[in-house]
Amino acid sequence: MVAAAAKREVVEQLKALHVSERRGCQFAGISRSGLRYCTRRRDEALRRRLREIASEHPGYGYRRACAVLRRAGERVNHKRGHRLWQQEKLSLPQRRPKRRRRGQATTVCSRALRPNHVWTYDFVFDRCANGQKLKILTVVDEYTRESLAVETATSIRSGKVLDVLARLMAERGKPAHLRSDNGPEFVAARVKEWLKMKGTNTLYIELGHPWENAVGESFNGRLRDECLNVEWFSNLAEARVVIESWRQHYNEERPHSSLEYRTPGEFFALYKQKELNLTSLRI
Repeated sequence: MVAAAAKREVVEQLKALHVSERRGCQFAGISRSGLRYCTRRRDEALRRRLREIASEHPGYGYRRACAVLRRAGERVNHKRGHRLWQQEKLSLPQRRPKRRRRGQATTVCSRALRPNHVWTYDFVFDRCANGQKLKILTVVDEYTRESLAVETATSIRSGKVLDVLARLMAERGKPAHLRSDNGPEFVAARVKEWLKMKGTNTLYIELGHPWENAVGESFNGRLRDECLNVEWFSNLAEARVVIESWRQHYNEERPHSSLEYRTPGEFFALYKQKELNLTSLRI
């Protein structure tokens, strides 16, 4: 399908070759009134806001950008947002899909049904400008998509993993299941024994099957695209501050497509309110 703007350009080129406007419009498939049409809509303010969002959050697409604008009280039609997003050339290049091996997931619990039903944890790696290596432990609630913790250090062993989990369980309660890959920090005997004592089941994904941990992999991808690849940390201290600030933004400000463009914090609050209403009805 050829856009109207492209048809107008064809007609103008034909007119430059001394073809009449009427014949040029017939050839391009556009009416003469359509050729002369000038929009009355003023898009400059919206274009500027979209450019600002794309500059501040390079990993956002037009749908999430429009959701941010609507949350700010602006009336934005998604088709208009898409058109301006393309005209401003703000779209990211298409990623080449990864080839996946065929296989069946062997985990007992495949989907989280409520908050604290399934947590997932994993590691992400990066490096500071001064050469320090960063090891980042991420913990996510699979139901609410909340980032429960992003622990950043130069080294994180199984003992530190348990410290982070103990703190989260004291704040949030213990999860029924904890999903992870087969990294040595997660399959360590002391970790398994500690989780068994807490009554939390371990869910280990198959080797070479990262899609079995889709929520965790998705969060890690957002962390890398929207924070680690955008920022250049001078040292560990700066990395901790910036990454924690991004985590809070992710939970409280960034709309999530799988949550109907609510933030994870809003989604969790809505769930708690529904639970409270059901409890009051039972009483």
